[in-house]
Amino acid sequence: MRNKSLSIFIAVFLTIFGAAGLSLAGTEEDRNISWTGAEIKILKSLWIESLPPLPNDSSNAYSDNAGSALLGEEIFYDSRFSANGKIACSNCHLPTYSFTDDLPLARGMATTGRRSMPFLGLAYSRYFFWDGRKDSLWSQALGPPESRAEHGISRTACANLIFKYYRSRYEEIFGPMPKIDEESCPTGAIPDPADPEGYRSWQGMTEKKRQEVNRIFVNMGKAIAAFVGRVVPAPARFDRYVEAVLKKDAAGMAILGRDEQLGLKLFIDKERAKCINCHNGPLFTNGIFHNIGVSEQGEGEYDRGRAVGIKLMQKDPFNCLSEYSDAEPDQCKALKLVPVEIRETGDKMEGAFKTPSLRNVAARPPYMHDGSQATLAEVMKFYADTSPQTRDSALTGEEQRQLAAFMATLDAPLRIMSLVGR
Repeated sequence: MRNKSLSIFIAVFLTIFGAAGLSLAGTEEDRNISWTGAEIKILKSLWIESLPPLPNDSSNAYSDNAGSALLGEEIFYDSRFSANGKIACSNCHLPTYSFTDDLPLARGMATTGRRSMPFLGLAYSRYFFWDGRKDSLWSQALGPPESRAEHGISRTACANLIFKYYRSRYEEIFGPMPKIDEESCPTGAIPDPADPEGYRSWQGMTEKKRQEVNRIFVNMGKAIAAFVGRVVPAPARFDRYVEAVLKKDAAGMAILGRDEQLGLKLFIDKERAKCINCHNGPLFTNGIFHNIGVSEQGEGEYDRGRAVGIKLMQKDPFNCLSEYSDAEPDQCKALKLVPVEIRETGDKMEGAFKTPSLRNVAARPPYMHDGSQATLAEVMKFYADTSPQTRDSALTGEEQRQLAAFMATLDAPLRIMSLVGR
């Protein structure tokens, strides 16, 4: 009688908890979803272990130099390289925030027109800034110092600071430094006609001094690039999940919850959510430009994005084909691709912006080039309701939530790669 009562109790217990979607056995198997061979191939392509070694920058002969990287790191954190002595590169690129900040629009000496981009795996990039107006990481580093809204100084001020505070370190890397002082190199001198007084001072300098300042300024950028280029993501929960999938380890796959796995399934669906079409590879970006309709929704002046950036890149005095580049002309891939990009994209460059990496994305709101989306939930809704690429996907609110849940699995600490074994 007692055994019969026990059997009835167990049957009722299993019925109730089974109806609630719970299981006493096979927990991992019930939680995990299945993957086809084609889907597993995609997952492997996104896995951080598929990220190749840091590439060499042919335009920067010092990108592999440990001393250059250390010098660049010090300058990156040095607020003396600003008009008020309070703004360093690290103000807008916080190491604790994936080397970006939590503001909708970057703020240095003044508020800029765009969000700070995260410095994450930039050594693998071909274009820099939201509009791709720079074709190397070192030339990118030369934009903010002379931007009135960012650091608000000049290249002559940078040269004076390096001579005063970093001369011995500089000479260890780049060779003898010419004498730089405020008499021959006024700190306000700048080759920008928009600053009449600074431009007159620049024109008043000898050609030799202007060339010397330019070279010091460029080397400063190359040092900063040597440091920033080593910032890469560490393995995240997603990567441990992929490893478990490849090993057919059901217990290991439980590192992602079912909603996170379903979000991943949606993410790699090229027909529905379509995220993978632009956010692919181990860094979750194709590194190129798309108009997803953000500028069209903005309240301020329309931002043309890549349509302007591509022209700025071509005429940049510090681009890969300039006298300051260490590359051979046939190594300047970004500039060589300009005619192809113009031919193939045409009007699509209007309002187009660089696809950012999704690594650490949940940990660094707000989002979009204008910081207009405060949360990942808002981003998902924007894509589902507004973006021309995805508004026909008919994603439900539940599916949007699952996508956001998956993206949180990409968060992990950053790391600075050493030169050892490079």
